[in-house]
Amino acid sequence: MRTNPIIRITQGRKVYSTDTIDTVVFDQLDLTVQRGESVSIIGSSGAGKSTLLSVLGLIEPLTAGTIEIDGNDVTKASPADLASIRNANIGFIFQSFRLIESLCVLDNVMLPLSYRRDFDYRAAKASAMAQLEALGMTHRARHRPDQLSGGQQQRVAIARALVGDPGLLIADEPTGNLDAENSATVVDLLAASAAKGVAVCVVTHDEAQAARMATQYCLENLALRRLQSAKDSLPKLVHAGPR
Repeated sequence: MRTNPIIRITQGRKVYSTDTIDTVVFDQLDLTVQRGESVSIIGSSGAGKSTLLSVLGLIEPLTAGTIEIDGNDVTKASPADLASIRNANIGFIFQSFRLIESLCVLDNVMLPLSYRRDFDYRAAKASAMAQLEALGMTHRARHRPDQLSGGQQQRVAIARALVGDPGLLIADEPTGNLDAENSATVVDLLAASAAKGVAVCVVTHDEAQAARMATQYCLENLALRRLQSAKDSLPKLVHAGPR
């Protein structure tokens, strides 16, 4: 039985540096996410929420501090090792869907599995079809993304994120381009993933959606603050800097 948190940042610091200025995004940040836990991160525009998700997704490195995946310190892992860890452990959902227009729905969902050393086409196709079936999208398996509505494209993106059986699902403004009905459906799907044991981390500007997650944080003034509820006061100052 796995007892380690799926991800942990300890005393994390992120700085963007140029020849003339250092921009601190966050400092002394601690965050632990357990399997099956749903987490939302809110905050003003420019506070660094998307940067934090990039760090959690092993896309950007910390400037200082440590990051662990399932109990393993990956702070100094090589780019190749990080890519393998990411593919095996983390699924991504983006506001803009990021589906490949030249591929059909089925091939888009299969794509993460194609990068694995043990890739088997038949097994990957079966896994992809199972995810599409769970999301009510098998009838669109041979369609291309431009033949789908925004809500359908996001369901395909969720299927792609889940097909590799990740321990962690990262969603950056996943409902930003959707109407209210489709937004509610996506949030329901994220909550259902957490109920099945997948850790879910969501960045959102929507406080009602943030409240659907079990644990809420606000990133402000370089620090991550845990909220008693998503209705706790948010910073009103919108400042320049990384998202």
